[in-house]
Amino acid sequence: MDRRRFMATGSAASGLLLLKAKTVFGYEANSAVRLGLLGCGGRGTAVASSFAKNTSARVVALADMFPNQLEKAKTHFDELKAGLGQEAIDARLMFRGPEAFEEIAQSKDVDMVQISTPPWFHVGHLRAVVSAGKHAYCEKPTGVDVAQAREALEIARSVNGKVSIDVGFQVRNAPPIAAVIERVKGGALGKIASITANYNAPGSKLHVPAGAPGDEFRLRNWLWDRALSGDILVEQNIHIIDLCNLVLGSHPLKATATGGRNVVQHEGNCWDNYQVEFTYPEDVRVSFSSTQFGDYGFNAGLSVFGSEGRADAPYAGPVRIQGKEAWAWQEPTGEAAPTGGFAANGDFKDNLGLADREKDRAFIESITSGKFHNQIAAGVETARSCMLGRMAGLTGRTVTWDELLAGGETYPLGMDLGQFK
Repeated sequence: MDRRRFMATGSAASGLLLLKAKTVFGYEANSAVRLGLLGCGGRGTAVASSFAKNTSARVVALADMFPNQLEKAKTHFDELKAGLGQEAIDARLMFRGPEAFEEIAQSKDVDMVQISTPPWFHVGHLRAVVSAGKHAYCEKPTGVDVAQAREALEIARSVNGKVSIDVGFQVRNAPPIAAVIERVKGGALGKIASITANYNAPGSKLHVPAGAPGDEFRLRNWLWDRALSGDILVEQNIHIIDLCNLVLGSHPLKATATGGRNVVQHEGNCWDNYQVEFTYPEDVRVSFSSTQFGDYGFNAGLSVFGSEGRADAPYAGPVRIQGKEAWAWQEPTGEAAPTGGFAANGDFKDNLGLADREKDRAFIESITSGKFHNQIAAGVETARSCMLGRMAGLTGRTVTWDELLAGGETYPLGMDLGQFK
């Protein structure tokens, strides 16, 4: 079967797989994977909805720091589940407050936990989920600083094939992006010389009720806070850096960067622009630029330049190779890919339109087949690559990979979560 037919039919079939009898959890045949959503914001809700609509998984539990987030999510999923002929979420499986992550991880009614909390919490929540013997789908990044990334690798080593763990790099699974990168890695461009890449996005919106105190303001507007998010380079731009690492089969060896907080004036300390030059093995250079402000457009992607051609992999627009092995992605229907705008929840309608679906199906299939994933190490490598660029920008000098790992920055939370009980 050729790739196009597989994407249209074979991949769809993978979402309908049923659990084998007596799997690691002792399931009987035809049981569904029971999903608990930890972090009920926009992205968490979008991904869990994709799992519900595109796989055999069923959303059965919700957890969040704030009660209004929980209620909003319950309303959404109860309506979604009703349309799928499923029962509403049981109120006893709604967990709120700073200990909600432990409660959902320990729940006997949950088989896998989707971790969609602010990035500072990812590694701690991942440890709780894996320690409870549950499968984990963890959003990127796997750590906002070097210490957290190191802890994530310890978790990866402790898993030892007991559960399946995916990291939310769904862009890798977008059919057009996967197809062009497959050709590039197969040598279609000859010797790769350089990559230019960018992520230019609108500014994040204010998410806070009137009169919220400082710590609640930080948590609800975590995208503005470097400790909670990792800054725009580590939290948002990470998808593009991940594709660069995938294309080159390595992480950068050093980085030089500039940037700053030149436009945004809201509270917080994240930069609104970065310009980074990464140096990879064999002296391959990646020139990356990023902005996050305004509301006048969006574009993201990368272009790979080699001795025999050029490959373009944008979020929206032609995905193609020009040169000796010219090629262009064609939608299975023969129609042009839709051109969508920015999607704050990651639910893009362009070249990434099927990214979440394919990623979710692959993860659930890893559980139902017993062929578990462990994507933590790859997630850490990309997170560290972004930390390298961030450190170079904040220090104003070239930083090497070895220097990052030997020292690096640390970002303590700086608040008492007990106030949210």
